[in-house]
Amino acid sequence: MVCAGLSIGVGLAREGWPEGIYDGLGIILSKFLVVMVTAISDYKQSLQFRDLDREKKKIFIQVTRDGQRQKVSIYDLVVGDIVHLSIGDQVAADGIFISGHSLLIDESSLSGESEPMYIYVEKFKDGSGKMLVTTVGMRTEWGKLMETLNEGSEDETPLQVKLNGVATIIGKIELFFSVLEFLVLVGRFLGEKVIHNEFTDWSSADALTLIDYLAVVVTLIDVAVPEGLPLAVILSLAFAVKKLMNDGALVRHLSACEAMGSSNCICTDKTGMLTTNHMVVDKIWIRGNTISNVEGNNREEILQSEISERVLDITLQAIFQNTGSEVVKDKDGKNSILRTPTESTVLEFGLRLGGNFEAQRREFKIIKVEPFNSVGKRMSVLTALPEGGMRAFCKGASEIVLSMCDKVVSDNGEPVPLSEEQFRNITDVINGFASEALRTLCLAFKDLNDSSDENNIPDSGYTLIAVVGIKDPVRPGVKEAVQTCLEAGITVRMVTGDNINTARAIAKECGILTSDGEAVEGPELRNMSPADMKRIIPKLQHTLVTQLRNTFGEFVAVTGDGTNDAPALHEADIGLSMGIAGTEVSVSVLYRTSFACYLLVAKQNADVIILDDNFSTIVNVAKWGRAVYINIQKFLQFQLTINVVINFVSACASGSAPLTAVQVLWVNMIMDTLGALALATEPPHEGLMKRPPVAKGESLITKVMWRNIIGQCIYQLIILVVLNFDGKQLLGLSGSGATAVLNTVIFNSFVFCQLFNEINSREMEKINVFKGMFNSWMFVGILVLTVAFQIIIVEFLGAFASTVPLRWQLWLLSILIGAVSMPIAAVIKCIPVKKCEPKLQRHD
Repeated sequence: MVCAGLSIGVGLAREGWPEGIYDGLGIILSKFLVVMVTAISDYKQSLQFRDLDREKKKIFIQVTRDGQRQKVSIYDLVVGDIVHLSIGDQVAADGIFISGHSLLIDESSLSGESEPMYIYVEKFKDGSGKMLVTTVGMRTEWGKLMETLNEGSEDETPLQVKLNGVATIIGKIELFFSVLEFLVLVGRFLGEKVIHNEFTDWSSADALTLIDYLAVVVTLIDVAVPEGLPLAVILSLAFAVKKLMNDGALVRHLSACEAMGSSNCICTDKTGMLTTNHMVVDKIWIRGNTISNVEGNNREEILQSEISERVLDITLQAIFQNTGSEVVKDKDGKNSILRTPTESTVLEFGLRLGGNFEAQRREFKIIKVEPFNSVGKRMSVLTALPEGGMRAFCKGASEIVLSMCDKVVSDNGEPVPLSEEQFRNITDVINGFASEALRTLCLAFKDLNDSSDENNIPDSGYTLIAVVGIKDPVRPGVKEAVQTCLEAGITVRMVTGDNINTARAIAKECGILTSDGEAVEGPELRNMSPADMKRIIPKLQHTLVTQLRNTFGEFVAVTGDGTNDAPALHEADIGLSMGIAGTEVSVSVLYRTSFACYLLVAKQNADVIILDDNFSTIVNVAKWGRAVYINIQKFLQFQLTINVVINFVSACASGSAPLTAVQVLWVNMIMDTLGALALATEPPHEGLMKRPPVAKGESLITKVMWRNIIGQCIYQLIILVVLNFDGKQLLGLSGSGATAVLNTVIFNSFVFCQLFNEINSREMEKINVFKGMFNSWMFVGILVLTVAFQIIIVEFLGAFASTVPLRWQLWLLSILIGAVSMPIAAVIKCIPVKKCEPKLQRHD
């Protein structure tokens, strides 16, 4: 605006009204156009995030309302609802506890205390229960907390921080050249006055000339601020977020998408992410008999397998009493099972055998429950028998539960001692199931007398009932996705609580466990010495996150779907959570920034939610993350071929800047705003997953980029200098309008150099820059729009832009000058540049 005011003042003094205001008005219109394009882009981005915000609020919870068990949004809870809470659920309202077991609550997001408490607050850490809602909305503790949160704010991403540093350096350098140019222009002007002995002879025209120089330099100072860099990051990330939403990934924080592009390690859960999470009981071992194809067998067929009715009944007791699932009827009277897939699978198996869940629950009284957790890897329950006495049931990981058993059920359902030979045979059965990629669970019970301490569920002396083999097929496309990760320099490690043989079988089927890889159980790894860890971790494809981050400096992404994945998710650089099967705790881990105090365990604050629970979608997120980074590099390469240095060199040589203020602003819009729109929204290509990830600390501006930038700058400088000094003679221009025509040709040629350089910037190393260009409608549209505006400016807005209409021959020459930059770019790309290869493994 300062420049516009100076231009209007100089123009009115020189040319009068209305011709004198054209330059200043042109500057105002140019800047108005730049601001409007930026504002519209920001507004469209805000609309995209408004759509994402609607997805954030899709958090559901089980309630009983109007006598019916149903699933409702936490935002639709009303006073009087009975909420059914279990591990990982968010307490979205205040209420009165009705019933439940071992309620342990995490109140860290409210009090800052890390230890769980037995009070109502935000999220259930352990146990289950029912709550009568008494307060909802902003009056609740949760509502008061949400009032303090600004969900619309986004911290700067790491790439934005890095770009801000680059932009600051660029701005300072260009500011220096702008001031230097002003000093050169003034110096030449004063020098000419001295030469002609006119130093003491000053007129108003001389003052206006100095003001005109100042106006041009102020414009260059404005251009020196590369506002397109942060805009390019936001545009690229917003574009990627929108596309990922269509592909099944909901990105909560912009930084998560960008961070995935730098990941060199993905630690993934098995169930639901690598497998379909549609489990069925495939095999079962009971009293020495292994029954296959259990899914197709009914109760009678199983009884014919020499399994007594008594053994089958106690098996059903172990299934129905020791479960976190519930069988409910919907409005149509149909049964449905609510709980995790593993729990539901075992319960469904019991129903298929003819068991009656409601009758069993009425007959037995549950005294105490120890829900499943990642430490014990088992679930236990203490019940009171109808005929007196108590019975404890235990269900969980086979190796854990089997170690707690010293008896095995006999044919008549009575406990008999478990011999060492039987123990080895059962272990072989478990390993056999696991080698067939079956997830194994053991069912056990222990009878207690009335004098037993009812507050303690025993952890030994159990009687083994059965070994259950659950099948969970590998998802289609997972093996190909894992192979893509390996080609991209991303190590995939499977972290699961399953039997190690099951883990090995699934890992091999997915292509994760290779011939030179190893699998180690968690306790064994934790007990290793640092030297042994350093030796084995590089080969591990089944390991812990903390060691990878802290010891080896890897950038780790972790996926998970349940409460047992929460510790690993918290330790990771970025948490990728499952949107279908995941509990509230699994979709809550935040991107690890300096704001480590972000402990809100709530779904709406997750980084990335994999809506289709598919590992292939994670690979897609990584690909888009890499596209964001490479698009910013493309734009940066284009941006750094700047016009300020060109103007400075020309000013030093001729004593005047070849481009006017309006022309400089127009070029600035091409390079900043329109360039950001074009290059920052390029979709990813498959080649991105053929290169290693960006290493931590790697320079944003690479040697390859500097090679391309310097080459293009040299070419444009040569063209500018030649046209500026010998243009009239080369083009055969003469007469009073020759200078105006030459300046217009210089301006036109310079703009077309930028247009073709924009195409060159699509590929920094490959010669074929047209591949996939027409698949990006945004890029092509920006090019067409820029050409159309250039024609209008030159042919029709001469009064504002200080241009004159050109003959078609001069238009063709301008286009040809710009087009020559493409073969020159191809030659420049043949110049070898030593690349700094990132260290994919930090253990060497």
